[in-house]
Amino acid sequence: QVQLVESGGGLVQAGGSLRLSCAASGRIFSSYAMGWFRQAPGKEREVVAAISWSGVRTAYVDSVKGRFTISRDNAKNTVYLQMNSLKPEDTAVYYCAADQSFTGWGTRALYNYWGQGTQVTVSS
Repeated sequence: QVQLVESGGGLVQAGGSLRLSCAASGRIFSSYAMGWFRQAPGKEREVVAAISWSGVRTAYVDSVKGRFTISRDNAKNTVYLQMNSLKPEDTAVYYCAADQSFTGWGTRALYNYWGQGTQVTVSS
């Protein structure tokens, strides 16, 4: 089992920044690839970014490339999502998730463990 707890969400104006954190406990965090997803009201949950267990490989959905950065600190059992140049369309509940493999980073069904989510609201 891996327990995941997100934090760092909030209300920010368009153009602003937020850094989300996801603290993990339980099984060996460093062996899991990690992903950030988001879900806006009335929409499907979508992948935002993912990072391999070592941190060497990262991947992003096109809409956040150049604005968001995913990183991890395995010594602290934490994964981060730095979000810059935020837009109103980034408003959503953001979730972190753990997957045993980075290969299927964009496939929601492959992620085994999920956090409870943190709300990000970007005002125009």
